[in-house]
Amino acid sequence: MYKIVSKLLIYGDMPKDTILMELADIVRRMDDKSQTKEELQTRVFTQIKHLLQVATDYGFDRNLWANYLTFLLITSENPFSITCEKVGAGKGSVNGFAKGDFLAFMELFHYDFSNLEQYLGIDCFSRISDYRAIEKRELMYNKNVSEKVQALSLELEQAQNENEFFDRVTGFYKAYGVGMFGLNKAFRIQSGESGDVTFCAINNMDTVMLDDLIGYELQKKKLVDNTLAFVQGKKANNVLLFGDSGTGKSTSIKAIVNEFYGHGLRMIEIYKHQFKDLSAVIGRIKNRNYKFIIYMDDLSFEEFEVEYKFLKAVIEGGVETRPDNVLIYATSNRRHLIRESWSDRNDMEHDNGMHRSDTMEEKLSLVNRFGVTISYSKPTQKEFFHIVIELARRFGITMSDEALRVEANKWELSHGGISGRTAQQFVNYLLGSV
Repeated sequence: MYKIVSKLLIYGDMPKDTILMELADIVRRMDDKSQTKEELQTRVFTQIKHLLQVATDYGFDRNLWANYLTFLLITSENPFSITCEKVGAGKGSVNGFAKGDFLAFMELFHYDFSNLEQYLGIDCFSRISDYRAIEKRELMYNKNVSEKVQALSLELEQAQNENEFFDRVTGFYKAYGVGMFGLNKAFRIQSGESGDVTFCAINNMDTVMLDDLIGYELQKKKLVDNTLAFVQGKKANNVLLFGDSGTGKSTSIKAIVNEFYGHGLRMIEIYKHQFKDLSAVIGRIKNRNYKFIIYMDDLSFEEFEVEYKFLKAVIEGGVETRPDNVLIYATSNRRHLIRESWSDRNDMEHDNGMHRSDTMEEKLSLVNRFGVTISYSKPTQKEFFHIVIELARRFGITMSDEALRVEANKWELSHGGISGRTAQQFVNYLLGSV
Protein backbone atom coordinates (compact mmCIF):
# COMPACT_ATOMS: atom_id res chain seq x y z
CA MET A 1 0.00 0.00 0.00
CA TYR A 2 2.82 2.43 0.82
CA LYS A 3 4.15 1.95 -2.72
CA ILE A 4 0.75 2.95 -4.12
CA VAL A 5 0.42 5.97 -1.85
CA SER A 6 3.89 7.15 -2.90
CA LYS A 7 2.54 7.58 -6.45
CA LEU A 8 0.02 10.24 -5.40
CA LEU A 9 0.90 13.74 -6.56
CA ILE A 10 -2.15 16.01 -6.43
CA TYR A 11 -3.79 14.09 -3.60
CA GLY A 12 -0.59 13.05 -1.84
CA ASP A 13 -0.31 15.95 0.60
CA MET A 14 -2.26 14.28 3.39
CA PRO A 15 -1.48 14.49 7.12
CA LYS A 16 0.44 11.48 8.41
CA ASP A 17 -2.27 10.68 10.95
CA THR A 18 -4.99 10.07 8.34
CA ILE A 19 -6.29 6.51 8.13
CA LEU A 20 -4.81 5.96 4.67
CA MET A 21 -1.33 7.19 5.61
CA GLU A 22 -1.35 5.24 8.88
CA LEU A 23 -2.34 1.99 7.13
CA ALA A 24 0.31 2.54 4.48
CA ASP A 25 2.94 2.91 7.20
CA ILE A 26 1.65 -0.22 8.95
CA VAL A 27 2.08 -2.26 5.75
CA ARG A 28 5.58 -0.82 5.24
CA ARG A 29 6.58 -1.78 8.78
CA MET A 30 5.13 -5.25 8.27
CA ASP A 31 7.35 -5.66 5.20
CA ASP A 32 10.55 -4.41 6.82
CA LYS A 33 9.77 -6.05 10.19
CA SER A 34 10.51 -2.81 12.07
CA GLN A 35 7.62 -3.33 14.50
CA THR A 36 6.34 -6.36 16.36
CA LYS A 37 3.10 -8.09 15.42
CA GLU A 38 1.55 -6.91 18.66
CA GLU A 39 2.45 -3.29 17.91
CA LEU A 40 1.12 -3.54 14.37
CA GLN A 41 -2.08 -5.21 15.52
CA THR A 42 -2.71 -2.41 18.01
CA ARG A 43 -2.17 0.18 15.28
CA VAL A 44 -4.49 -1.66 12.88
CA PHE A 45 -7.26 -1.86 15.45
CA THR A 46 -6.89 1.86 16.12
CA GLN A 47 -7.39 2.65 12.43
CA ILE A 48 -10.33 0.25 12.17
CA LYS A 49 -11.88 2.07 15.11
CA HIS A 50 -11.37 5.37 13.25
CA LEU A 51 -13.00 3.89 10.14
CA LEU A 52 -15.98 2.77 12.20
CA GLN A 53 -16.22 6.26 13.69
CA VAL A 54 -16.33 7.80 10.21
CA ALA A 55 -18.98 5.25 9.22
CA THR A 56 -21.06 6.18 12.26
CA ASP A 57 -20.66 9.92 11.70
CA TYR A 58 -21.76 9.69 8.05
CA GLY A 59 -23.99 6.63 8.03
CA PHE A 60 -21.84 4.54 5.69
CA ASP A 61 -22.83 1.00 4.79
CA ARG A 62 -21.44 -1.86 2.75
CA ASN A 63 -17.73 -1.36 1.85
CA LEU A 64 -16.38 1.04 4.48
CA TRP A 65 -12.91 1.14 2.91
CA ALA A 66 -14.31 2.25 -0.46
CA ASN A 67 -16.58 4.77 1.27
CA TYR A 68 -13.64 6.18 3.17
CA LEU A 69 -11.50 6.58 0.03
CA THR A 70 -14.43 8.26 -1.74
CA PHE A 71 -14.86 10.62 1.20
CA LEU A 72 -11.15 11.51 0.94
CA LEU A 73 -11.52 12.33 -2.75
CA ILE A 74 -14.57 14.56 -2.42
CA THR A 75 -13.26 16.47 0.59
CA SER A 76 -9.73 17.07 -0.73
CA GLU A 77 -9.50 20.76 -1.57
CA ASN A 78 -6.58 21.22 -3.94
CA PRO A 79 -6.07 23.41 -7.04
CA PHE A 80 -7.34 20.67 -9.35
CA SER A 81 -10.53 19.83 -7.42
CA ILE A 82 -11.43 23.49 -6.81
CA THR A 83 -10.93 24.31 -10.50
CA CYS A 84 -13.21 21.40 -11.43
CA GLU A 85 -15.80 22.75 -8.98
CA LYS A 86 -15.79 26.15 -10.68
CA VAL A 87 -15.44 25.38 -14.40
CA GLY A 88 -15.30 21.61 -14.81
CA ALA A 89 -12.32 19.47 -15.76
CA GLY A 90 -11.60 21.14 -19.10
CA LYS A 91 -8.37 20.32 -20.91
CA GLY A 92 -4.86 20.75 -19.61
CA SER A 93 -1.66 19.06 -18.54
CA VAL A 94 -2.90 18.77 -14.96
CA ASN A 95 -5.43 16.18 -16.10
CA GLY A 96 -2.58 13.77 -16.77
CA PHE A 97 -1.34 14.15 -13.20
CA ALA A 98 -4.89 13.68 -11.89
CA LYS A 99 -5.39 10.51 -13.91
CA GLY A 100 -2.14 9.17 -12.49
CA ASP A 101 -3.49 9.75 -9.01
CA PHE A 102 -6.82 8.18 -9.93
CA LEU A 103 -5.04 5.09 -11.24
CA ALA A 104 -3.39 4.79 -7.82
CA PHE A 105 -6.78 5.26 -6.11
CA MET A 106 -8.21 2.46 -8.24
CA GLU A 107 -5.50 0.20 -6.85
CA LEU A 108 -6.36 1.35 -3.34
CA PHE A 109 -10.08 0.70 -3.89
CA HIS A 110 -9.27 -2.94 -4.71
CA TYR A 111 -6.37 -3.37 -2.33
CA ASP A 112 -6.03 -6.90 -0.97
CA PHE A 113 -5.63 -6.81 2.81
CA SER A 114 -5.40 -10.61 3.09
CA ASN A 115 -1.60 -10.64 3.54
CA LEU A 116 -1.85 -8.19 6.44
CA GLU A 117 -4.72 -10.15 7.98
CA GLN A 118 -2.89 -13.46 7.70
CA TYR A 119 0.32 -11.99 9.11
CA LEU A 120 -1.46 -10.55 12.16
CA GLY A 121 -4.13 -13.26 12.50
CA ILE A 122 -7.06 -10.83 12.16
CA ASP A 123 -10.12 -10.54 9.91
CA CYS A 124 -11.30 -6.96 10.52
CA PHE A 125 -10.75 -5.77 6.94
CA SER A 126 -12.90 -8.61 5.62
CA ARG A 127 -15.62 -7.59 8.05
CA ILE A 128 -15.74 -3.95 6.95
CA SER A 129 -15.92 -4.89 3.27
CA ASP A 130 -19.58 -5.77 3.72
CA TYR A 131 -20.64 -3.71 6.71
CA ARG A 132 -24.18 -3.32 7.93
CA ALA A 133 -24.90 -0.39 10.21
CA ILE A 134 -27.43 -0.23 13.02
CA GLU A 135 -31.00 0.32 11.86
CA LYS A 136 -32.51 3.84 11.98
CA ARG A 137 -29.05 5.38 12.23
CA GLU A 138 -30.25 8.22 9.95
CA LEU A 139 -31.09 10.17 13.10
CA MET A 140 -27.38 10.37 13.88
CA TYR A 141 -25.91 11.72 10.64
CA ASN A 142 -26.42 13.92 7.62
CA LYS A 143 -28.38 11.68 5.25
CA ASN A 144 -27.67 13.93 2.27
CA VAL A 145 -23.91 13.48 2.71
CA SER A 146 -24.20 9.74 3.28
CA GLU A 147 -26.21 9.10 0.14
CA LYS A 148 -23.89 11.15 -2.08
CA VAL A 149 -20.73 9.46 -0.81
CA GLN A 150 -22.10 5.94 -1.06
CA ALA A 151 -23.51 6.45 -4.56
CA LEU A 152 -20.19 7.78 -5.85
CA SER A 153 -18.28 5.05 -3.99
CA LEU A 154 -20.19 2.35 -5.86
CA GLU A 155 -19.54 4.06 -9.19
CA LEU A 156 -15.81 4.35 -8.51
CA GLU A 157 -15.57 0.70 -7.47
CA GLN A 158 -17.03 -0.24 -10.85
CA ALA A 159 -14.84 2.09 -12.93
CA GLN A 160 -12.99 0.14 -15.63
CA ASN A 161 -10.04 2.51 -16.11
CA GLU A 162 -8.59 5.83 -14.95
CA ASN A 163 -10.50 7.77 -17.63
CA GLU A 164 -13.83 6.52 -16.34
CA PHE A 165 -12.71 7.17 -12.77
CA PHE A 166 -11.63 10.70 -13.80
CA ASP A 167 -15.00 11.47 -15.41
CA ARG A 168 -16.96 10.35 -12.38
CA VAL A 169 -14.89 12.23 -9.81
CA THR A 170 -14.68 15.46 -11.81
CA GLY A 171 -18.38 15.20 -12.65
CA PHE A 172 -19.10 15.06 -8.93
CA TYR A 173 -16.91 18.11 -8.31
CA LYS A 174 -18.77 20.09 -10.95
CA ALA A 175 -22.22 19.00 -9.75
CA TYR A 176 -21.75 19.22 -5.98
CA GLY A 177 -18.40 20.89 -5.32
CA VAL A 178 -15.53 19.73 -3.18
CA GLY A 179 -14.92 19.73 0.55
CA MET A 180 -17.43 20.44 3.28
CA PHE A 181 -19.13 23.19 1.27
CA GLY A 182 -20.19 20.62 -1.31
CA LEU A 183 -21.77 18.34 1.27
CA ASN A 184 -23.39 20.57 3.90
CA LYS A 185 -25.86 23.44 4.02
CA ALA A 186 -24.73 25.42 7.02
CA PHE A 187 -21.59 26.14 9.01
CA ARG A 188 -20.24 27.88 12.06
CA ILE A 189 -16.68 29.11 12.40
CA GLN A 190 -13.94 28.62 14.95
CA SER A 191 -11.12 31.14 15.23
CA GLY A 192 -7.53 30.05 15.69
CA GLU A 193 -4.89 31.86 17.69
CA SER A 194 -3.07 32.80 14.50
CA GLY A 195 -6.16 34.49 13.06
CA ASP A 196 -7.17 31.66 10.74
CA VAL A 197 -10.75 30.37 10.67
CA THR A 198 -12.08 26.82 10.52
CA PHE A 199 -15.52 25.97 9.15
CA CYS A 200 -17.56 23.49 11.19
CA ALA A 201 -20.54 21.85 9.49
CA ILE A 202 -23.93 22.02 11.20
CA ASN A 203 -25.31 18.52 10.68
CA ASN A 204 -28.56 18.91 12.62
CA MET A 205 -29.92 22.01 10.93
CA ASP A 206 -33.68 22.51 11.15
CA THR A 207 -35.37 21.15 8.00
CA VAL A 208 -38.13 23.78 8.07
CA MET A 209 -39.47 25.05 4.73
CA LEU A 210 -41.16 28.35 3.96
CA ASP A 211 -44.59 26.72 3.74
CA ASP A 212 -44.17 25.64 7.35
CA LEU A 213 -44.23 29.29 8.42
CA ILE A 214 -47.89 30.30 8.49
CA GLY A 215 -48.71 33.84 7.46
CA TYR A 216 -46.18 36.60 6.67
CA GLU A 217 -46.65 36.00 2.94
CA LEU A 218 -45.41 39.46 1.87
CA GLN A 219 -42.33 39.13 4.05
CA LYS A 220 -41.52 35.69 2.69
CA LYS A 221 -41.97 36.90 -0.90
CA LYS A 222 -39.50 39.76 -0.42
CA LEU A 223 -36.99 37.33 1.04
CA VAL A 224 -37.50 34.78 -1.73
CA ASP A 225 -37.25 37.38 -4.51
CA ASN A 226 -33.97 38.73 -3.18
CA THR A 227 -32.49 35.26 -2.63
CA LEU A 228 -33.61 34.01 -6.04
CA ALA A 229 -31.87 36.94 -7.72
CA PHE A 230 -28.76 36.16 -5.67
CA VAL A 231 -28.50 32.47 -6.62
CA GLN A 232 -29.19 33.36 -10.27
CA GLY A 233 -26.17 35.66 -10.30
CA LYS A 234 -28.18 38.86 -10.45
CA LYS A 235 -27.79 41.89 -8.23
CA ALA A 236 -29.16 41.34 -4.73
CA ASN A 237 -29.10 43.12 -1.39
CA ASN A 238 -28.13 42.40 2.17
CA VAL A 239 -31.27 41.79 4.22
CA LEU A 240 -32.31 42.80 7.72
CA LEU A 241 -35.35 41.08 9.22
CA PHE A 242 -36.53 43.03 12.26
CA GLY A 243 -39.52 42.95 14.54
CA ASP A 244 -41.04 41.28 17.55
CA SER A 245 -39.52 38.11 18.96
CA GLY A 246 -41.09 34.79 18.02
CA THR A 247 -42.49 36.02 14.71
CA GLY A 248 -40.45 33.74 12.43
CA LYS A 249 -37.44 35.85 11.41
CA SER A 250 -34.81 33.18 12.08
CA THR A 251 -37.11 30.45 10.80
CA SER A 252 -37.49 32.30 7.50
CA ILE A 253 -33.74 32.40 6.92
CA LYS A 254 -33.29 28.72 7.77
CA ALA A 255 -36.13 27.90 5.40
CA ILE A 256 -34.53 29.98 2.64
CA VAL A 257 -31.32 27.97 2.94
CA ASN A 258 -33.26 24.71 2.75
CA GLU A 259 -35.25 25.95 -0.26
CA PHE A 260 -32.21 27.07 -2.27
CA TYR A 261 -29.58 24.55 -1.18
CA GLY A 262 -29.94 22.77 -4.52
CA HIS A 263 -29.08 26.06 -6.25
CA GLY A 264 -25.71 26.24 -4.50
CA LEU A 265 -26.76 28.35 -1.52
CA ARG A 266 -24.85 27.86 1.74
CA MET A 267 -25.10 29.59 5.11
CA ILE A 268 -22.37 30.58 7.57
CA GLU A 269 -23.59 31.57 11.03
CA ILE A 270 -21.44 34.17 12.76
CA TYR A 271 -21.80 35.57 16.26
CA LYS A 272 -21.12 39.13 17.32
CA HIS A 273 -17.78 38.37 19.00
CA GLN A 274 -16.57 36.89 15.68
CA PHE A 275 -17.11 40.00 13.58
CA LYS A 276 -13.38 40.65 13.67
CA ASP A 277 -13.01 37.44 11.61
CA LEU A 278 -15.43 38.53 8.87
CA SER A 279 -12.69 39.53 6.44
CA ALA A 280 -10.93 36.19 6.93
CA VAL A 281 -14.18 34.29 6.37
CA ILE A 282 -14.95 36.19 3.18
CA GLY A 283 -11.39 35.64 1.98
CA ARG A 284 -11.91 31.88 2.30
CA ILE A 285 -15.20 31.75 0.38
CA LYS A 286 -15.00 34.51 -2.23
CA ASN A 287 -13.56 32.29 -4.97
CA ARG A 288 -15.79 29.27 -4.41
CA ASN A 289 -18.56 28.22 -6.76
CA TYR A 290 -21.31 28.72 -4.18
CA LYS A 291 -23.50 31.54 -2.96
CA PHE A 292 -23.01 32.25 0.73
CA ILE A 293 -25.35 33.90 3.20
CA ILE A 294 -23.51 35.12 6.28
CA TYR A 295 -26.20 34.81 8.93
CA MET A 296 -26.30 36.95 12.05
CA ASP A 297 -29.10 36.12 14.46
CA ASP A 298 -30.52 38.54 17.03
CA LEU A 299 -28.22 41.33 15.94
CA SER A 300 -28.07 44.34 18.23
CA PHE A 301 -25.47 46.47 19.95
CA GLU A 302 -25.29 48.31 23.24
CA GLU A 303 -23.79 51.78 23.39
CA PHE A 304 -20.41 50.54 24.60
CA GLU A 305 -20.07 47.83 21.92
CA VAL A 306 -18.04 48.74 18.83
CA GLU A 307 -18.16 45.45 16.91
CA TYR A 308 -20.69 47.05 14.56
CA LYS A 309 -17.81 49.01 13.01
CA PHE A 310 -16.32 45.74 11.69
CA LEU A 311 -19.70 44.90 10.20
CA LYS A 312 -20.10 48.31 8.56
CA ALA A 313 -16.73 48.00 6.87
CA VAL A 314 -17.52 44.55 5.47
CA ILE A 315 -21.04 45.33 4.28
CA GLU A 316 -20.05 48.44 2.39
CA GLY A 317 -17.39 51.05 2.71
CA GLY A 318 -14.18 49.10 3.27
CA VAL A 319 -11.24 49.11 0.88
CA GLU A 320 -12.01 45.60 -0.36
CA THR A 321 -15.26 45.17 -2.29
CA ARG A 322 -17.65 42.54 -0.97
CA PRO A 323 -17.61 39.61 -3.45
CA ASP A 324 -20.67 38.87 -5.56
CA ASN A 325 -21.18 35.43 -4.00
CA VAL A 326 -21.66 36.75 -0.45
CA LEU A 327 -24.65 38.42 1.19
CA ILE A 328 -25.40 39.22 4.82
CA TYR A 329 -28.79 38.28 6.28
CA ALA A 330 -29.44 39.42 9.84
CA THR A 331 -32.33 39.29 12.28
CA SER A 332 -32.96 41.75 15.09
CA ASN A 333 -35.64 42.79 17.53
CA ARG A 334 -34.46 46.37 17.04
CA ARG A 335 -35.22 48.42 13.97
CA HIS A 336 -32.03 50.47 14.27
CA LEU A 337 -29.76 47.71 15.67
CA ILE A 338 -27.81 50.03 18.01
CA ARG A 339 -29.36 51.22 21.26
CA GLU A 340 -30.10 54.92 21.20
CA SER A 341 -30.26 57.30 24.16
CA TRP A 342 -31.27 60.91 24.75
CA SER A 343 -27.58 61.84 25.06
CA ASP A 344 -27.20 60.98 21.38
CA ARG A 345 -29.02 64.21 20.64
CA ASN A 346 -26.54 66.40 22.51
CA ASP A 347 -24.73 67.27 19.29
CA MET A 348 -27.97 68.17 17.47
CA GLU A 349 -27.52 70.98 14.96
CA HIS A 350 -30.32 73.21 13.76
CA ASP A 351 -30.06 74.93 10.40
CA ASN A 352 -33.02 76.46 8.54
CA GLY A 353 -35.47 74.08 10.17
CA MET A 354 -33.25 71.02 9.55
CA HIS A 355 -32.10 68.89 12.51
CA ARG A 356 -28.97 66.74 12.35
CA SER A 357 -27.04 64.74 14.94
CA ASP A 358 -23.69 63.17 14.00
CA THR A 359 -24.07 60.58 16.77
CA MET A 360 -27.49 59.48 15.55
CA GLU A 361 -26.30 59.43 11.93
CA GLU A 362 -23.41 57.19 12.94
CA LYS A 363 -25.76 54.76 14.65
CA LEU A 364 -28.29 54.73 11.81
CA SER A 365 -25.62 54.27 9.15
CA LEU A 366 -25.36 50.52 9.89
CA VAL A 367 -29.00 49.69 9.24
CA ASN A 368 -28.93 51.86 6.11
CA ARG A 369 -26.38 49.49 4.60
CA PHE A 370 -28.96 46.70 4.41
CA GLY A 371 -30.61 47.16 1.03
CA VAL A 372 -33.72 45.20 2.05
CA THR A 373 -35.40 45.57 5.44
CA ILE A 374 -38.37 43.34 6.24
CA SER A 375 -40.67 43.92 9.19
CA TYR A 376 -42.06 40.95 11.14
CA SER A 377 -44.69 42.37 13.45
CA LYS A 378 -46.57 40.56 16.19
CA PRO A 379 -49.74 38.90 14.83
CA THR A 380 -53.18 40.13 15.75
CA GLN A 381 -55.29 37.85 17.92
CA LYS A 382 -57.21 36.72 14.84
CA GLU A 383 -53.95 35.90 13.05
CA PHE A 384 -52.67 34.13 16.16
CA PHE A 385 -55.73 31.88 16.29
CA HIS A 386 -55.33 31.17 12.56
CA ILE A 387 -51.73 30.06 13.13
CA VAL A 388 -52.76 27.85 16.06
CA ILE A 389 -55.57 26.17 14.13
CA GLU A 390 -53.44 25.65 11.01
CA LEU A 391 -50.60 24.12 13.03
CA ALA A 392 -52.99 21.91 14.97
CA ARG A 393 -54.51 20.53 11.77
CA ARG A 394 -51.09 19.85 10.25
CA PHE A 395 -50.18 17.75 13.28
CA GLY A 396 -53.46 15.86 13.29
CA ILE A 397 -55.04 17.47 16.36
CA THR A 398 -58.83 17.05 16.12
CA MET A 399 -59.91 19.53 18.79
CA SER A 400 -62.59 21.91 17.52
CA ASP A 401 -61.61 25.39 16.33
CA GLU A 402 -63.49 27.03 19.18
CA ALA A 403 -61.86 24.82 21.79
CA LEU A 404 -58.46 25.57 20.29
CA ARG A 405 -59.14 29.31 20.50
CA VAL A 406 -60.16 29.08 24.14
CA GLU A 407 -57.17 26.98 25.17
CA ALA A 408 -54.71 29.00 23.06
CA ASN A 409 -55.97 32.19 24.68
CA LYS A 410 -55.34 30.75 28.15
CA TRP A 411 -51.89 29.55 27.07
CA GLU A 412 -50.64 32.82 25.61
CA LEU A 413 -51.70 34.80 28.68
CA SER A 414 -49.17 32.89 30.79
CA HIS A 415 -46.56 32.03 28.15
CA GLY A 416 -45.15 35.19 26.66
CA GLY A 417 -48.07 36.65 24.75
CA ILE A 418 -49.17 36.39 21.15
CA SER A 419 -46.57 35.21 18.61
CA GLY A 420 -45.93 32.44 16.14
CA ARG A 421 -43.49 30.88 18.59
CA THR A 422 -46.14 30.83 21.32
CA ALA A 423 -48.55 29.17 18.88
CA GLN A 424 -46.01 26.44 18.11
CA GLN A 425 -45.27 25.92 21.80
CA PHE A 426 -49.00 25.59 22.52
CA VAL A 427 -49.41 22.97 19.78
CA ASN A 428 -46.34 21.12 21.12
CA TYR A 429 -48.04 21.11 24.53
CA LEU A 430 -51.17 19.63 23.04
CA LEU A 431 -49.20 16.95 21.21
CA GLY A 432 -47.35 16.06 24.41
CA SER A 433 -50.63 15.79 26.31
CA VAL A 434 -52.15 13.18 24.01
